[in-house]
Order: sequence, then structure tokens, then C-alpha cells
Amino acid sequence: MRLKKLSLVAVAIAAAVSLSLTGCATGSNGGNDNIVSVNGSEPQNPLITTNTNEVGGGLIVDNIYAGLVYYDADGAPVNEMAESITSTDNTNWTIKIKSGWKFTNGEEVTADSFVNAWKYGALFSNAQLNSYFFDAIEGFSYEKDTELTGLKVVSPTEFTVKLTSAQSDFPLRLGYTSFMPQPQAFFDDPKAFGENPIGNGPYKLAAEGAWKHNVDINLVKNPDYQGGRVAKNGGLKIVFYATLDAAYADLLADNLDVLAGIPDAALKTYKSDLGDRAVDQAAAIFQSITIPGRLAHFSGEEGKLRRAAISEAINRQEIIDVIFNGTRKPARDFTSPVIAGWSDSLEGANVLDYNAEDAKALWAKADAISKWSGKFEIGYNADGGHQGWIDAVANSIKNTLGIDAAGKAYPTFAEFRTDITDKTITAGFRTGWQADYPALANFLAPLYQTGAGANDGQYSSKEFDALIAKGNAATSLEDANKAYQDAQVVLLKDLPAIPMWYGVANGGYSTKVSDVKVGWNSVPVLHNIVKN
Repeated sequence: MRLKKLSLVAVAIAAAVSLSLTGCATGSNGGNDNIVSVNGSEPQNPLITTNTNEVGGGLIVDNIYAGLVYYDADGAPVNEMAESITSTDNTNWTIKIKSGWKFTNGEEVTADSFVNAWKYGALFSNAQLNSYFFDAIEGFSYEKDTELTGLKVVSPTEFTVKLTSAQSDFPLRLGYTSFMPQPQAFFDDPKAFGENPIGNGPYKLAAEGAWKHNVDINLVKNPDYQGGRVAKNGGLKIVFYATLDAAYADLLADNLDVLAGIPDAALKTYKSDLGDRAVDQAAAIFQSITIPGRLAHFSGEEGKLRRAAISEAINRQEIIDVIFNGTRKPARDFTSPVIAGWSDSLEGANVLDYNAEDAKALWAKADAISKWSGKFEIGYNADGGHQGWIDAVANSIKNTLGIDAAGKAYPTFAEFRTDITDKTITAGFRTGWQADYPALANFLAPLYQTGAGANDGQYSSKEFDALIAKGNAATSLEDANKAYQDAQVVLLKDLPAIPMWYGVANGGYSTKVSDVKVGWNSVPVLHNIVKN
């Protein structure tokens, strides 16, 4: 890759047409010249597909599992285990899988492997973070244990899916982690399995104990993998660095092969440091600050006024120029410019403009309802290179509104996410979204739909939910995106999260590797990398 801009991917699926998708440790490779090392982060949870919704775990799970489809570097779906995915009405789907695939323990992958895994992920009592991905399937419930009656196994290589309504982008979703198959060993002991998962993807865990918590995880090439992501290297060493600065130092020393992310301090110099090994491209990444409605002063009309005031108190462009060396773009919505249907002219988007005078006036109106007291904090994980911009945002709010504002650091991403997931965090907090599949809906429903697994601020709006449902049931991508844009107008009024900027894929690679490519979602295409 030579600093190539990501092209816009538009995936249109028409109705009534049969569809077919034919750490603290060094990154040294320990003397194995065919193992590619890459930076990562300690997963929040055991490695279970339906309970992994953060980048640390996702990087691992997506490389040890094969699903019905995968997304190529440009975001287009490509059949992996699927022979075909067809429908005549976008409600009733027939999925045929390729025969002969096996999990790395030798068990055959069948239709049951998919259906049973989806049923487990959807079951209310299993409390899986990704359960909402199954909510369109007949029989799903957010409130109690129910059977997914919409899933039927026809044969070892065929199953059917009945949805509660037409879903124009259903096939596009099926490359996401939640829809992966599982072997019987998973159902026998999910907790133990999560520490040593058995997949069917291009890689597998190197051996028992391959995952050294808070240090690294070691994967090796799966010789039996039959799909389109055959590894061109012998395996992956994913290193959990304490800071991006440490990872960058290892990259410069050729002790780390691939770095996804550049520390703030190196953004001005990394292109000259790395030359044509530097990465800088658009990606489907969105950064925001979420403020839970349960926090004092942030609910009801007072909360809306304060959220708008804080948004207008942030000088996004100045922070981007100073902290990120101009390598971000101020947000104009809640999605990403690289996704089809993106718009920079939504009604109400002016609340994302820096306007100190209006911010002060809005804050004063909120004070008239209930006088502000306390300190506004923004939580973040210190191991992710976020301190610089968090401090800058806090200072912008402090200087504009005249209140006490500061960052609240957590040592690790796992600790940070645990407080968020457990709803025990007592501050606003940084939230980022790296798309699961290339569609506007993926930036909206998982984060803001009532009860969704990644709805960290516990936002709930009947108007927003109805518009998401309208978009999901649309018979064309154009109609769907119009509903999703209307849903964002609701978000711009309520501001459950404050949009900050669109991310880019900044990174680099060592002199020891070639054929390095970064995908549409900012994740390096690891199976394609060759160790020189």
C-alpha cells in the first residue's frame, strides 16, 4: 500500500430479486521469521464471537473464524463459507454453505454450527453483547428467553432464516463476528472455550496457553482453511502494548512488523520516519464522547441544553490541527464519509460547529433550570494514545464555559470498557466506532437503538428506533439511507453522544514485511502480509 485513499463503496441490494453472494512486552518475533507481529489490545472478554464487540478481541476473533462472507479490503462482501445467500422478498432467506469445511479440532462445520451459535448468541439469559444483531430474526426477544423460530436447518449444508420484516442489507451483515459458527466444544463449556477458542478461519491459536493475558496472543496458520483469506505468512503475534509510544519505538527498531495507529507525538514525523512504509488513508472510523443520561444535569431538557453547549464549546478543527497534525476531519454526522449515503448537510448539524457565544448562552439556559455543580470529566484508556486530545477537549470546554473539566484516565482498555459495560462509570467517556460492515445502519443501530449491546449511554428514543426500523425494511439502499439520515436528525437534537471527528488509518510497517494493506475499516489485512 502506498498511501492510497480508500474508494467509496456502495452496496445496493434490491428487493424482490434473488440475491446471491456467489502491552508491556516487546514485539520481537522470537526468531520465527515467518511470524508477523502486530500491535493490539487485551480483549475485554473471553474470545466468544457473540460477546466480542471491541477492537482488541475483534482483531483476534476475525482471524480465527470464517463466516458466511468476509469483507475485502474495499468493504465488498465476498463469499467465504456461503455457497449462496438468496431471497425473493428480503424476509425469507435460504443459505447454502460449502461442504468439507472443518473446525481446527477436526469437527465438520455444518448448518447446525451456524444455527446453534446464533441461537446461543440471541438467548436473553446468555447476556451476549452482540445479541441485538439477531433481533430481526423471528422469535427474538430483548426481555426473556425465547426460541429463534426463524432459523430452520434443512440439511447439513443448508438452513433458512425468516425475518420479522424485510431487511434490505441482511446479507451484508453476515460477515460480522456475531454470525460465525461454533463447534460443539463451545456449547459444552463456553467459559473455558473463550480462553482457548476453536475456529475455522485462516489462523488458529498456536497452542494451549497461546494467550498470555495483558502480554500477547500467538496464532499460527490454519493449513486446512479453504476460503479466500489463505495466510501468506506462518502466523501472527498480536502484542498488547501499554502505550502506542512503546509500539512505535518497536516499529522503528524493526521489532514490530505492523502498527495500526500512530502516537500523537509522532504524527508530524512518522511519514518522514517511515517513508513509503507509512500508512495514511480514509477509514470507517468515528470518534465521539458519550454522556450517559443517568449523570446529574444530563437528562431531560436541561441535559439537551448542556450537551449542545458542550458540543459547541469544542473547537474540533483547532484540536485536529494541533494534536493530530491535521489528519482528522471534524464530524458532520454520526457515521463516516467512506460509507454510501453519508451526508454533511443534515438538519441540526450546526450544533457540531464551534460557537463559543452560543455555547455560553445554552449553558446559561440550562443553569436556569438547575444550577451546575461539580466537575465534567471525560473517561479514556491511557494505553490507547488518547490523553492528548482528551486534555485538549477538556480545556476547550473549560475555557469556553468556565467550568471545571478534565480527563479521567483508566490504565487499560479492558478496565475502561468494563466500567462502561457495567454502567458504573461516573463520567462522560470517549467512544469510538470501527464499522462492522459497510452501511450507515451499522454506525447507528448498535450504538443508539434502545437496548442495543453497544448503546453505552443507555439512550432510548421511540422516534429514532422507528426510523431505524423504517430503514431496515426499505426495499432499496437509497430509501434505507434516507431513513437513516432522518434518524440522525433526531440524534443531533438529543446528542446521546457528541460527534468529534472521522478517523483515518494512520500506521506503518517494518522493513521486514511486504504486501501490507489496510482495509476499509482501518484494520490491516493480516493474512495478506508476507514476511521478507
